[in-house]
Amino acid sequence: MKFSEDILRQFESGLDPQYPERSVIPATVVGFGEISSIFKVNPYNEWVFKRMPLFDKEEEALHYSESYKFYTSELKKAGLLLPKDFIRIVNSKKVVLYIAQEAFEKADLCQNKLHSFSNDKVLKMLEKIFLEIRKVFLFNDKNYPETMLSIDGQISNWALKEDQLYYFDTSTPLFKIKDEEQLDPELLLNSTPKALRWIIRKFFLQEVMDRYYDIRLVFIDVIANLHKEQKPDLIAETIKLANKILPDNFEAITRKEIDKYYVEDKFIWQLFLSLRRMDRWITTKLMNQTYEFILPGKIKR
Repeated sequence: MKFSEDILRQFESGLDPQYPERSVIPATVVGFGEISSIFKVNPYNEWVFKRMPLFDKEEEALHYSESYKFYTSELKKAGLLLPKDFIRIVNSKKVVLYIAQEAFEKADLCQNKLHSFSNDKVLKMLEKIFLEIRKVFLFNDKNYPETMLSIDGQISNWALKEDQLYYFDTSTPLFKIKDEEQLDPELLLNSTPKALRWIIRKFFLQEVMDRYYDIRLVFIDVIANLHKEQKPDLIAETIKLANKILPDNFEAITRKEIDKYYVEDKFIWQLFLSLRRMDRWITTKLMNQTYEFILPGKIKR
């Protein structure tokens, strides 16, 4: 089916971010990123759309688009499989960038396979994820300092289809050229309350960005994610698995680190979401303005 750009324009102009299902063109929300919402729009259910209303000017969205294309092309060079995708920029009430990706079946998402597979098959799947992550850091070792790629390797960012592992969390193109970060970190703050951005900037932002350039921390993040996914019984075996794949020059990962990391990470993202909800309430209830971001409901962690 040929994609009509008018659909996105009509969708954006008639979107109700608080109740997307009530929009002029109803949206089915299928997921959330830290700075995006992910949904399907009829009749294009073979695609998922990531909506990113982060930009004041179209030039900023165009620059982001070019960064995204570079980042995904480099991930492919590193050996990762990515879904088919395309980008559209809609300049309506606000400049919004849409990243469309070929949709996976729910059963193919690795976070769902955690609960449908036997423990042995889950561990084999996690081994594949660790090996794919290692490809990115082998690529970095080979190409430093020209290019360094980040990766958010948590389980919910992967799909396993016909024994092929796909990585699809590409909408935040974090990469460095000659040790210089290419993504303006202020863009990541555009979805947070203006009055409180200094707190996030000072205490959390750099730490969150830096973790995705450290293979050991990426592995720890993957393992700690098993707490959120209600599979803590697999943590001990997954730690052993990760330590076998971790390069020899890194210190072995411990259970104590995993549990501590999970508590701290849970606090950061719960605080982040609470601040966004507060900002939505102030914007919509006190200022009687439109809050542009679609927020998740209660998240089980």
